[in-house]
Amino acid sequence: MRIIFLSSRQGKSLTLTFNTWAKVALSLCVLGVPLGAGLIIGANSDVGDASLRAALAAVQVELDLQHEELQLGVASADKKIAAYSQKLAEIQARMVRMDALGERITDIAGLDKGEFDFSHTPAIGGPVEMDAPADSESIGASSAPDVSKAISSDLQDLFAELEARMDNREQQLDLLRVMIVDRDLRRENTISGRPIAKGWMSSRYGKRTDPFNGRKVWHLGVDFAGKEGSDVLAVASGIVTRSEPYKGYGRLIEIDHGEGYVTRYGHNKTNLVKVGDLVKKGQVISKMGSTGRSTGPHVHFEVYKNGRNVDPASYIRRTVR
Repeated sequence: MRIIFLSSRQGKSLTLTFNTWAKVALSLCVLGVPLGAGLIIGANSDVGDASLRAALAAVQVELDLQHEELQLGVASADKKIAAYSQKLAEIQARMVRMDALGERITDIAGLDKGEFDFSHTPAIGGPVEMDAPADSESIGASSAPDVSKAISSDLQDLFAELEARMDNREQQLDLLRVMIVDRDLRRENTISGRPIAKGWMSSRYGKRTDPFNGRKVWHLGVDFAGKEGSDVLAVASGIVTRSEPYKGYGRLIEIDHGEGYVTRYGHNKTNLVKVGDLVKKGQVISKMGSTGRSTGPHVHFEVYKNGRNVDPASYIRRTVR
């Protein structure tokens, strides 16, 4: 193989003769460089496509995982909703029964319904409050929605509200119990009503004609006539301080009710309580008789306040609420 170079300036020529190995080397130089460049470019292109496909595959895997987690979250939320719904129904049923019980107690006790109104939500209020600060752990967290946590949070808020309402109802019921107990104690300790179950008033308090000598005398109590052996009742709770025959009273019972009040029950046929006994309002303490200075079966009833004899009439007519 020959290569001839011509010079236009000097009119000379240069001839190069290549043997076989020179030919091969020249061919490699001429053809190898473009071919190698093409191979390198192709190889780099294949690497870029593979990286892109790998990145796309990773994104798809992440999406599939998030979708699976979302489905699991929805399924879990559905189960929780069913459980919470059942629990919510039970709590609401209990609240309905509690409200009905509260209203019934209010009616029976004769209390002011405006003060204990179980049919309405309790009144609450206060100044404008600032929003609760965001949880620092949630800042920068994933923005993907957590359905289960969101639903659970809403239901927990609802249960918290119901629990607060139930606490309010319990407080009202506790206050009702205290008021009823206090009222029962006042009723028990307050002198009121008649000292007999059956009978009629045969003589009033004050000036009257003595049935034995006909003179005008002061009657210290009220007489209730009835059938011999009928029940004589305590008009209030107290402690028996006397149970014995006494002067013209015949068999007498005396009860101290506290706060300076004392009652007496005279002319009994039989005393059923003894000194030191604690008696309740309405308890049968004796049987009606005609012992002592008496013209027939009756109970002589007296009331003392701070050691002074008073007219029992106002206490007999008294109504305790």
